Amino acid sequence: MSVNPVPDGYHTVTPYLFVRGAAQAIDFYRQAFGAVETARLAGAQGKLGHAEIRIGDSAIMLADEMPEMGISSPQTLGGAPMCLLLYVDDVDARFQQALSAGATEVRPVRDQFYGDRSGTLADPFGHLWTIASHVEDVSPEELLRRFEAAMASQNIA
Repeated sequence: MSVNPVPDGYHTVTPYLFVRGAAQAIDFYRQAFGAVETARLAGAQGKLGHAEIRIGDSAIMLADEMPEMGISSPQTLGGAPMCLLLYVDDVDARFQQALSAGATEVRPVRDQFYGDRSGTLADPFGHLWTIASHVEDVSPEELLRRFEAAMASQNIA
């Protein structure tokens, strides 16, 4: 019997977040994004060596930072070098839900030239999240026209 190289319920790429306070982060992601915890492996000192949550149809793995192993959180690094994009049905409501749970607005929600309505926030653990709803299908030609116009006006999304 052969084993699927990508486990059932996972996608080819799965984000893995390193967090200072992973257990608290799971609680925040539950409140802010409706996350469901699916796995938790706690070490002797209470740090999470591995945990998994699901937001919608996507798995996200996370663990407490462990600098002694070269695993650092955005707080230790002085910021997040990447952003997670979360597509939802109602971007305005979900953005407000995340703010109410303790996130900080980085960019307000607004319509974007590429057909999404989105905004960006920082979670209390230093990770950046762009929350979006796709509101318009834009042809490649129209996308290029809008991109060039945005570049010219320096009104980049």
